[in-house]
Amino acid sequence: MTKSETGDLKTADGISLKLSLQRSLRRKKRNALLLVAPLFLFILITFILPIFYMLMKSVDNSITQEILPTAAPLLLKWDPKSGELPDEEVFKAFIIDGKVAAKEKTINRLGKRLNYEKSGTSSLFRKTGRKLRKLDPEKLTTTYQEALIGMDKKWGKLETWQLLHRESGPYTKSYFLSAVDMKQDVDGVTWKAEDSQIYLNLFKRTLWLSFLITFLTVLLGYPIAYLLATLKTSTSNLLIILVLLPFWTSLLVRTSSWIALLQKEGVINDFLFAIGLISNDGRLAMIHNQTGTVVAMTHILLPFMILPLFSVMKTINPSYVRAARSMGADSFTAFRRVYFPNTIAGIGAGGILVFILSIGYYITPALVGGTQGTLISNFIAYHISGSLNWGLAAALGTLLLLLVVALYILYDKIVGIDNMKLG
Repeated sequence: MTKSETGDLKTADGISLKLSLQRSLRRKKRNALLLVAPLFLFILITFILPIFYMLMKSVDNSITQEILPTAAPLLLKWDPKSGELPDEEVFKAFIIDGKVAAKEKTINRLGKRLNYEKSGTSSLFRKTGRKLRKLDPEKLTTTYQEALIGMDKKWGKLETWQLLHRESGPYTKSYFLSAVDMKQDVDGVTWKAEDSQIYLNLFKRTLWLSFLITFLTVLLGYPIAYLLATLKTSTSNLLIILVLLPFWTSLLVRTSSWIALLQKEGVINDFLFAIGLISNDGRLAMIHNQTGTVVAMTHILLPFMILPLFSVMKTINPSYVRAARSMGADSFTAFRRVYFPNTIAGIGAGGILVFILSIGYYITPALVGGTQGTLISNFIAYHISGSLNWGLAAALGTLLLLLVVALYILYDKIVGIDNMKLG
């Protein structure tokens, strides 16, 4: 290293030391970025992009403008509160677009999409599509309006065109409205009939069962973790294997075993009947309801609470409790004032882990929950693979994601995420 006439330090090859350090720092940053690039790409492809796609799917409504490219813009200009049907130009555009869609066999897709908003619309579009294929618009002897209404009288009803007008834009809020048991009509947004309200009760049930399962795992896992943390290392390691043993068994097998245990003709009811606690007609209904969901999920998620608690308890110095005892505190006071506050971080870590896992659980509630013990995740799966209403499934998933994020922020404000530890 040399010194220039201006007093700047230089390396042996004559380059400024400051410039050389900057280059070295840039190389380190570039190498660090290259190391994390595969992980970033993995998260981007498997996590961020699917979430973005889900967010877009929950408001996407481009299908109307794709299938009715001429009629959709004209419908948006029409006033649905006028009390009159659209003008002849709209009917003409609809027939021309509909005939093309009928030939390409895409008109049924639009009918299925609108059927989510109003039952019976799918059959209307199928019937209209069959007749449009045979129609020659240039040989009409009547107006376009009369020709379309002649295919089905529903085209002469104002509510049919109001629905088309509402869903003619590129985006829609109907999926999110349905996800909170609301609907939109000409007069505005209103609640659905009580017998049609499903999802708000499902969200409430999901939250309630998730909190209950989290509380039960704390209640059951805390003494087990305490026992593991206070026993000799050799004995503790042996018991930890028993805690980890469920991870080596298929989730489906564990859930199926609870079906055998909890059903009316199952092991538990047979045992209670054998010892005379219940009669044969009074067997307990512990499956295909919320009881089955809570019992099975508590058992499955219990290790996720025990392990964080154990790792935190293992770091607590036993001399703290001994010092409290030597200063006159009884066992309960020493536990309450000294030991328990030091385990709050483990309870927070385990609680967050169990709660987030339980709020999105699918397999166990589907097998043992029945109609009363299923969670919102089961309906999301149904709309993806059953009804194929991906928009509603995306809206429900988005609301569930926002709910988890909101609860996470609330936890951070009350407890502090920095206080959460795994050991």
